[in-house]
Amino acid sequence: MIVGIVGKPSGGKSTFFKAATLADVEIANYPFTTIKPNNAVGFVKVKDPAREFDKTSNPRVGYVQEEFRFLPINLIDVAGLVPGAHEGEGMGAQFLNDLNQADVLVHLVDVSGSVNEKGEACEPGSYDPANDIFFLEEELDYWYKAILAKSWEKFARVTQQEKQEIHKAIAKQMSGVSVTEELAQEKIKQLNLPEKVGEWNEDQLLQLARELRIATKPMLIAANKIDVPGARDNFVKLKEQFPQYTIIPCSAESELALKEAAKHELINYIPGSTEMRITNPEKLNEKQTAALEFINTTVLKEGGTGIQEVLNTAVFDLLKFKPIYPGGVSKLEDSEGRVLPDCFIMPPDTTALDFAFKLHTDFGKNFIKAINVKTKMPVGKDHVLEPGDIIEIAANK
Repeated sequence: MIVGIVGKPSGGKSTFFKAATLADVEIANYPFTTIKPNNAVGFVKVKDPAREFDKTSNPRVGYVQEEFRFLPINLIDVAGLVPGAHEGEGMGAQFLNDLNQADVLVHLVDVSGSVNEKGEACEPGSYDPANDIFFLEEELDYWYKAILAKSWEKFARVTQQEKQEIHKAIAKQMSGVSVTEELAQEKIKQLNLPEKVGEWNEDQLLQLARELRIATKPMLIAANKIDVPGARDNFVKLKEQFPQYTIIPCSAESELALKEAAKHELINYIPGSTEMRITNPEKLNEKQTAALEFINTTVLKEGGTGIQEVLNTAVFDLLKFKPIYPGGVSKLEDSEGRVLPDCFIMPPDTTALDFAFKLHTDFGKNFIKAINVKTKMPVGKDHVLEPGDIIEIAANK
């Protein structure tokens, strides 16, 4: 599962990416700072399930901070996108190829309106950030249409001659962007497209491409630079204009400053929190103290930086993935004494048998039952697991 960070150049994508991952990436206010995609590990935040047993988790990967456990996820920051990307403008071709691997998209929008459509700096408030949402939708739709329409005439002819079902042919054509036969069939029926593929026009192809894109690349809007004067007014307008999207206000620059300060043990800060505490004031100079006070007043007290909320929303709300923990009813520790060392972020319809196979093929093949460690009750192989479940697998040896 990969979260893709997308948007136009200089909108704050690389700052968001570094704030989420603390990866070493170049950040600058000129277009196309990011040429090749950056890959790194970020984290989603959940309550530490071990606390229900008066214990604290010892994760093999990720970490625990106070009552929270942070689970690793993969992030990719792709090259900036400008209008005409599907035709090769800017870094468009590379952007779209890199985007293939993302399961969910975070569209980073400069909600302050201080960067124009080409990624060039302009007077804050002089550019309408709604334009960025419109153009990204259009670029993605035309990208999907290009995949769908590739060799379309030959495709339509073969489909008719061989009497191949169109939804199966489309799924095969678009398997690279996770289009299934069921999804293709559903969207063709929804749009009431002609039975004969050769009768489909360009507008109908684009309509189908749009529906397939929305279904396979769920997206939320991260309204960045919310701390800039005038940005909150734009944020309210965006929420009214685009009710179909989850739009989250955020300040990547503030989150990065807080993460760096916490890393150097200058403050105590839990990602996603609305407060921070200075722990070593004597190590801060006057400028650093003023910057932290500004973040505390204009960002944290207004609801937080939003970065953690964006990641959690993308994984748990849009993709509906869920954290599941392997554990035992008799004890939560592994052979080395680590409490709940592992966690797997699983797809929404994960069953007990699916989880058994995830742990080990032999567990799945020799599955007897699963036990919910919290309730101590057995569950069958078809039981759909809930977020935060701790599951013990019983299997024949």
